[in-house]
Amino acid sequence: MTRIITTLLLATAASAAAQGTIQIGAITSLSGRFATFGQMQQAGFKVALDEVNARGGVNGQKVELAIEDDASDTNKALTAAEKLVNAKVPVVIGAYASGITKPLSQYMARVKVPLLVATAVDETITKPGNAYTFRVNNQSSVYTRSLIDQLRKTPGLKTAVILTSNDAFGKSVLTDATKLLPGAGYTILGKDTYDQGLTDFRPLLNRYKGQNPDVVIFASYEQDAVALTKQVKEVGLKPRIIAGIATGFALPAFLTGAADAAEGFLVTMVWNPDVRYPGAQNLYTRLKAALGGAEPSQHAAQSYAAMLAAIDAVKRAGGTDPEKVRAALAQTNLKTAFGPVAFRTYGGYTNQNSVVGLITQVQEGKFVTVGPASAARGKLILGK
Repeated sequence: MTRIITTLLLATAASAAAQGTIQIGAITSLSGRFATFGQMQQAGFKVALDEVNARGGVNGQKVELAIEDDASDTNKALTAAEKLVNAKVPVVIGAYASGITKPLSQYMARVKVPLLVATAVDETITKPGNAYTFRVNNQSSVYTRSLIDQLRKTPGLKTAVILTSNDAFGKSVLTDATKLLPGAGYTILGKDTYDQGLTDFRPLLNRYKGQNPDVVIFASYEQDAVALTKQVKEVGLKPRIIAGIATGFALPAFLTGAADAAEGFLVTMVWNPDVRYPGAQNLYTRLKAALGGAEPSQHAAQSYAAMLAAIDAVKRAGGTDPEKVRAALAQTNLKTAFGPVAFRTYGGYTNQNSVVGLITQVQEGKFVTVGPASAARGKLILGK
């Protein structure tokens, strides 16, 4: 079966070339535990491609998407990458999760084809990174630092507990929060990780309730975020601030799944429909249409920007040679409805974009941007 699929991919690529089209590779999770995020990514890719092709494509050539499902599995992502490389795509966007993206970036560097990361936040993907990996979204420390900067400006709060998933994403957040909170004047009363599959968080949450922290910080994927939030309400844990670092908390499904239990949660993200970038509201409308009327998340906007960056690099490279596309990516300087895209090497990071980290709060069932002040659309409401 693998040989048949590979042959079809090669045939498709050859046919595309013959018809004067350009194919951009993408790997995401269209099935498995990260499928909701993969659907968001797919919508972002589609909106960007429609936009570019409506303007005539790249030098008169239509741009197409060669997308592979990694089924939320690292080995399948690596197999998909091999297929796309054999199909001679000039660049690959992917994957969704940090634990999948890190080994994918190492493989792509070995075969010398550029990888554009749109959503994965693990610090080590770009720190130190490599010459062939470029990240459009912020690294995890930016999400965590944005929250802690907000906490630093909020008087009367002194203690915190942290609970994260026990994976690359969660560990990255735990490391950042443990490092940054003391500098903001906080005493950490407890820090824990949990393994995939845990459904009963009440023993941990009851312990936190007994510690009576001012702030609770979570980092979790989709289903965990909803379960945690419902159980916070169930056990009666009521800190002054309770926050989720992006990911599962940043999905519209978090709002519907957790319902009134989500009210008042702070959620860090880099894009919200109320963001002030030109064209953001129009992008929100197009992403929503691409999702069949469902609400888009930041992951869709990030993927939109990644696709625009990939196409822009191919255009400036003057063709689909991966090495020339890599060189063009390094010179990227785009203004998009997601935010600016320019890859820089600084502070130990390689080819890392930088976007303003937003603090949103769930207010009346919607994410409202409450920080930083330059981006705020509403005011922070503290718990009593």
